[in-house]
Amino acid sequence: MNTIVTGLQWGDEGKGKIVDYLTETADVVVRGQGGNNAGHTVIARGTKYVLHLLPSGILWDGKKNFIGNGVVLDPIGLVTEIEKVEAQGVSITPDKLMISDRCHVVLPLHKELDAAREAALGDRKIGTTKRGIGPAYADKINRNGLRVADLLNEEYFREMLAHRTADANEVLKKFDLPTFDAEQQADEVLAAFARLRPHITNTIPALHKEWKDGKTILFEGAQGGLLDIDYGTYPFVTSSNTTSGGCCTGTGLPPTAIDEVIGVCKAYTTRVGAGPFPSVDEGLSQYLHDLGREFGATTGRARGCGWLDAVLLRHGCMVNGTTGLAVTNVDGLDNYETLRICIAYDIDGTRHELPPADRHAWDRAKPIYEELPGWMSDTTACTTYDQLPENAKAYLQRLSDLCDTPIKFIGVGPDRAQTIIR
Repeated sequence: MNTIVTGLQWGDEGKGKIVDYLTETADVVVRGQGGNNAGHTVIARGTKYVLHLLPSGILWDGKKNFIGNGVVLDPIGLVTEIEKVEAQGVSITPDKLMISDRCHVVLPLHKELDAAREAALGDRKIGTTKRGIGPAYADKINRNGLRVADLLNEEYFREMLAHRTADANEVLKKFDLPTFDAEQQADEVLAAFARLRPHITNTIPALHKEWKDGKTILFEGAQGGLLDIDYGTYPFVTSSNTTSGGCCTGTGLPPTAIDEVIGVCKAYTTRVGAGPFPSVDEGLSQYLHDLGREFGATTGRARGCGWLDAVLLRHGCMVNGTTGLAVTNVDGLDNYETLRICIAYDIDGTRHELPPADRHAWDRAKPIYEELPGWMSDTTACTTYDQLPENAKAYLQRLSDLCDTPIKFIGVGPDRAQTIIR
């Protein structure tokens, strides 16, 4: 079974843990989009790992990990990440990690351009991580981006980078942001690339060989479906297709290679950055923050928290083609007496069971809630579905019914072992 694991909310759903759990029976794990703006936290063997570009399967011995062509790659950031994970005792060899030569490169200038873009938006800023992801994807679409394969020709890379740096500096000067020396930038990127060079390959035929040889492939989505450039809460989105279709275009494997799609969501809703959030609740946010929960793995920013939004989950299951749900952080609600689920929006007196496309309609969307009793007991030691409190099972079943998708995995804690298979 080749499986896509994709987020159904605004990211931070716990995909890394689910991917890590499913890697035990997989041969290959592949990332197909996004960049190091993603942050997957995995706790394995009592050790906490924070991954950004590395696929979560890197923590396992005997597994092959691919960074596919749809990823925008920050060479300097990836080298730093590799060194940190290796210092935690994880071996990362060329036969364990393969990087597509078609990945577009995130340059240092892209990060400052990200900051310039946010500054230009003023009160309408997106709230990006300022990792340069949007500007790198913009260069890709504008057909003036540099790909990993271009770094193999140092003279060409330096020439093209000089042109791109001159253009970028003109923009940065307008916002009094740091400008760049093209040669120094090239030296830094090429130094990092030298460390990555043994991992660079044409990943498309390599992945097809794994597929044709009958290997089990796990596709690891980054961010979440509500940040998808087409299907998310535009314009407060990322710059790639974070839904399941992006796993195909970002790896070179066709839809016929996919057997199932697992959609990951929390038992409530969170988001980082600007943008609409109809079910946000200050009380629930404070409660979860007081527990030490819901701080971003990449930025450390406190996440906004709210009640489970079935309008968004219903939409996510539809566009991703989810065959099963993985519901994480159920234990986060263990001590809440009364729970809410947003089942629809009221927009100007009309009931909406799917999210609107009109960006202004979000400002007028009022959540329609139904209430369910909480379970008021500890779920972290539960190892089977039957051990869950009856009210927890009722809550999960209601979630499943609203999304018309069965629940296959339930997370009751951060550790790999705290995963219930249904």
